[in-house]
Amino acid sequence: MLKRTPLFEEHLILDAKMVPFAGWEMPLSYKGIIAEHEAVRTSCGMFDIGHMGIIDIAGGDALAFINYVATNNASLLSENECQYSILCNSDGGVIDDILAYRLKDSYRLVVNAVNTDIVLNHLKEESKKFKDIKILHREALSMISLQGPGAVKFMEGQFFPHQMRHNHCLEWRGILISRTGYTGEDGFEFFTPAEMTAKVWRQFITKEVVPCGLGARDTLRIEAGLPLYGHEYSSKTNPFEAGYSWAVKLDKPDFIGKSALQKIKEFGVSRKLVGLKLEGKSIPREGFPVKVEDKVVGFVTSGTFSPTLKIPVALAYLDSDFAAAGKMVGVEIRENIYPAVVTSKKLL
Repeated sequence: MLKRTPLFEEHLILDAKMVPFAGWEMPLSYKGIIAEHEAVRTSCGMFDIGHMGIIDIAGGDALAFINYVATNNASLLSENECQYSILCNSDGGVIDDILAYRLKDSYRLVVNAVNTDIVLNHLKEESKKFKDIKILHREALSMISLQGPGAVKFMEGQFFPHQMRHNHCLEWRGILISRTGYTGEDGFEFFTPAEMTAKVWRQFITKEVVPCGLGARDTLRIEAGLPLYGHEYSSKTNPFEAGYSWAVKLDKPDFIGKSALQKIKEFGVSRKLVGLKLEGKSIPREGFPVKVEDKVVGFVTSGTFSPTLKIPVALAYLDSDFAAAGKMVGVEIRENIYPAVVTSKKLL
């Protein structure tokens, strides 16, 4: 049976098209993906992200534990600050990418919905190597994301006159508010007690903030070059080829995957994650081959029609020799080859 967030009934009221996603019943769209996408790029939109996993880590060994399981250095975090980090296996492959927060008395990890149980089991197993660790799955919390260039003005008008720094958070009336997002725009994410979530959502609705579904969330993150587990990341993908070497701190003490990642960095990667801008109107999809002449040099990981650029775009892994920005390649779509130019992951 599919899980439902505290906002399920609110989505039905708004006539959202509901779809299964990572074990949850979630809104794909309300009034249309392109309209929702454009609302986030030009003004302000909001998303139900209550399907994300929220895990708190407490105890005297919490910092040492997080630094052991994740690639970034949590020692660099000040209180109420967060960082992007990656959980790797011993081969350097990605278990999940996460946000790690330093709170007053604990650390908080936000993980992908599809991986929540996998990450919980992984953390519980690795915690056996430490003496004082408490792992709590915060299932009584939910999340809402407010995104777009109008998000700051909205927050100052409706919540508080506070210029919160990016990648920082604060508590306000029982809600933890974080200046983070997954769209390439400015914005905020709200950790709400389940019983308060609908009230916060309705407050946005009454101020005419546009509700947005998974469809717009995907087109926005592809334009911004942001990875999604199961597409750009997997247990066979490492952070270096995905372009996230800055989130791997090899100068800190031993952590899971460090030895493998050191070797990868030393010898270099054989492929790189890039962006593609295509000619024509056909949409590239996951798994479509990328070719130079008759040689397959990579494959598409995510593709869509870009509502902002008005062209088909994709993220793709290409052999390193063909991954330079400006290089021309071809994407095979239903046995036809469509010219594409290689760009950075960030397509905008």
